Amino acid sequence: MGEMLAGVDCGTNSTRLLVSDGGTRTVERLMRITRLGQGVDATGALAPQAVQRTLDVLREYRDVMDRHGVERVRMTATSAARDAANSDAFFDAAEKIVGVRPELLNGDQEARLSFLGATSELDPSDGPFLVVDIGGGSTEFAVGTTEPEGVLSLDIGCVRLTEKFLHHDPPTAEELSQVISVVRDYLEDVARDLPASRDAERLVGLAGTVTTVAAVEQGLLEYSREKIHHFALTREAAEDVFRTLATERRADRVHNPGLEQARADVIVGGTAILVAIMRFFGFDECLVSEADILDGLVLSLTASRG
Repeated sequence: MGEMLAGVDCGTNSTRLLVSDGGTRTVERLMRITRLGQGVDATGALAPQAVQRTLDVLREYRDVMDRHGVERVRMTATSAARDAANSDAFFDAAEKIVGVRPELLNGDQEARLSFLGATSELDPSDGPFLVVDIGGGSTEFAVGTTEPEGVLSLDIGCVRLTEKFLHHDPPTAEELSQVISVVRDYLEDVARDLPASRDAERLVGLAGTVTTVAAVEQGLLEYSREKIHHFALTREAAEDVFRTLATERRADRVHNPGLEQARADVIVGGTAILVAIMRFFGFDECLVSEADILDGLVLSLTASRG
C-alpha cells in the first residue's frame, strides 16, 4: 500500500474530500453542499452560518481521514474565500480542525490543478483539451494536451449568476437570456486571451453542475461514478436538460432524478454556463470528468515527495 494522501477543496458551493492510496487508487470521495459563498457578492464577507456549515463538514472529513490513516493532506479554498474580507477567521478555524491551513488559490492555480486532475487519465492523442471547471463563484478554463498552455479564470459561477440575475421562480425568459448573454460576453475574453481554445478537439467538463446535468440526462435515481465519469454529454442533451430545468419551479425541479435538492436553486445558472460554452465554441459534446482539482491536489502531493 502507498502513503495515504488526501485533498480537500472548500469551494463556493460545496466542500469535497478525496482520499487516495499513493495517488493511484481512490479510497473515498465525498461531497457536501455547504454554500460557503452564500451572499459573499452582496456583503463582501463569509456568512457566519455558511462558515459553520463548512467547519462541521471539515470535522466529518477529519474523522474520515483519521479512519484511513491519511499522512498528508492539501486543502484549498477557492473563489468565495478570495472575495471575502473575513476569510482569515475561517482559515484559522479550518486549520485547527484539519491540521493544515487552506491555501488560497488564485484562478490560474485552480485551473492548472483542474487540468492536471482531469487529463491525467486521458489519451493525449485525443487532445488538445479545453478543460472547463464550472464552480460556484468562478469558472476556470485551461487548454492544452499534456500541460496547460494557457489558463483563465472568470468571475462567473452557478451561485454568483443565480444571486445576480435569476430572481424569479422559475426564472423569466428575460433573466435566462440575460444570463446567457452575460456568459457569452465573458467567453469573448476566453477566445481572445486563450486563442488555443478555438482549436481544442475535446471539451472536458468538471464539477457539480456538469456531473448533475449528466445525472439528470441519464435519469439516475442514485449517484453512480461509473455512469458519470467519462460520460459523453451531447450538446443536444445539455440544451434539453437546460430547457427542462429552467422552465420548472424549484418545487417541481427537485423531482428530476439525478438532481440533488441542495443544488436545485443554482443548477439553472450553472447549466446556462455549460450550454453557452458549447454554443460559443461549437462543441457537439462534453466529456464529463469526475477527476478534477481534488485529483490535481493529490497528484501534486505525489510529485512533491522526494
